[in-house]
Amino acid sequence: MAEQKHTTASRPAATTAVTPAAGAPAVTPGAGPAATMHAAVDLGASSGRVVLGRVGPDTLEFHESARFSNGVVPMPDGLHWNLVGLYEQALAGLGAAVRETGGELASVAIDSWAVDYGLLAGTDSSKMQLLGTPFHYRDERTAAGVEKVHRSVAFEELYRRNGLQFLPFNTLYQLAQEGLASHADRLLLVPDLLGYWLTGEQLTEVTNASTTGLLDVHTKAWDTELMSRLGLSADLFAPVAVPGETLGQTRAELAPLLGGKQLPVTLVGSHDTASAIVGTPLSTEDAAYISCGTWGLVGLELDSPVVTDASRAANFTNEGGVDGRTRFLTNVMGTWLLSETLRTWEREEGKSQDLVGLLDAAAHVRSDAVVVFDVQDERFVAPGDMPARIGQLCTEQDLPIPAGKAELVRSIVESIAAGFARALSTAGELADRRVDVVHMVGGGSLNALLCQATADRSGYPVVAGPVEATAIGNLLIQARTAGTLSGSLEDLRELIIRTHSPITYRPQS
Repeated sequence: MAEQKHTTASRPAATTAVTPAAGAPAVTPGAGPAATMHAAVDLGASSGRVVLGRVGPDTLEFHESARFSNGVVPMPDGLHWNLVGLYEQALAGLGAAVRETGGELASVAIDSWAVDYGLLAGTDSSKMQLLGTPFHYRDERTAAGVEKVHRSVAFEELYRRNGLQFLPFNTLYQLAQEGLASHADRLLLVPDLLGYWLTGEQLTEVTNASTTGLLDVHTKAWDTELMSRLGLSADLFAPVAVPGETLGQTRAELAPLLGGKQLPVTLVGSHDTASAIVGTPLSTEDAAYISCGTWGLVGLELDSPVVTDASRAANFTNEGGVDGRTRFLTNVMGTWLLSETLRTWEREEGKSQDLVGLLDAAAHVRSDAVVVFDVQDERFVAPGDMPARIGQLCTEQDLPIPAGKAELVRSIVESIAAGFARALSTAGELADRRVDVVHMVGGGSLNALLCQATADRSGYPVVAGPVEATAIGNLLIQARTAGTLSGSLEDLRELIIRTHSPITYRPQS
């Protein structure tokens, strides 16, 4: 799973892609107009936004129309999301986008992080009630759920069925600890829940469904036998749908908030990483990707899953991609470590931290002061005092503790890069692919120190950008659904290549 919105930057992000030069070859046009306007609701762990895009065979322009906060809500029974508040902000952002375009929006679509869900109850499918406040995947309750699930179905069998790496917060483990499940009539993943509130229609988009652990990795259908063995009713889950389908129109009662309009809501890769990979301009058949935000999703785009004992042992996952592709990847701790470290210093010192300045200082740290540690250690998953946890790990493993802020920041960056490099090498071996280039997208692609360290430690050139790959992928699938564009993912990516200027980092050591 992924949260793509923690931006760890060493330079500002451009918000608008440029129009291609005259004479550039165009993406295959559809039967629709030369360009259409679309709004991408892009939700992450720390913020959400509405990105307004104008897309055509020779045009890819976009900017933020609205941004709003999101985050963990600590409550007496654990960590939760304020999904009702998030929906309210998304709806207001869509209203702003409608006003900005004069009501010319062709469609809207939602993507978000994976695995988390809301439970609904009611006999009228158009007016179901949310049960409780949805849990945050970082809540500690999931640990006990793992043991319960594995008592019924061993992990080896689970992997053969769902193709997913072991992550203790996958939906099936959360459900094993879900006290409200027996009272619910429907479960909807986060983007599907917000889509239901917009339209009154219930579907589960396949790329996000693939992260639940309850979808058959080969057929892309719900594994009802597995559900039964885990004590789950198949009726709890909405039908599976694919990107490019229309979920429905926004509800009539929302029209006053949307400029008097009812807008088509399109299904895209609703797992933000699935949209990010659509928006990654993979330049060769053997190109790898790193979608880098809070997590670094490191892997390859394949035509079919890899469900072998070796891939299971390496903790690689087979998640659904757009157009039936497989996202063969593993989760590596990303900029979460850096973000939580800065938050710790802010709490201790009572003032904000200069990330750009810290990264500049870190770039000048001598190599013998750099400590490379295992970023995959479970103690780093939950929020908290990351400098102390890193120090504790170093002490346990007889490693020197980084001496100062710059040394710690450099050690975090190099450790993340080392994790990326190991994952890239393993991905190539498991999928029998000769990786020749790595495309890094998302907020982490702005971190020049991280990009260069990844190139140095992996031995592959790292092509950084676009930063806004998730929103781009969301907008491209909307435009293709509207008929403005057509063709394969490769055809769509050609438009990105012609409208984006990446930065290439070549191995230096």
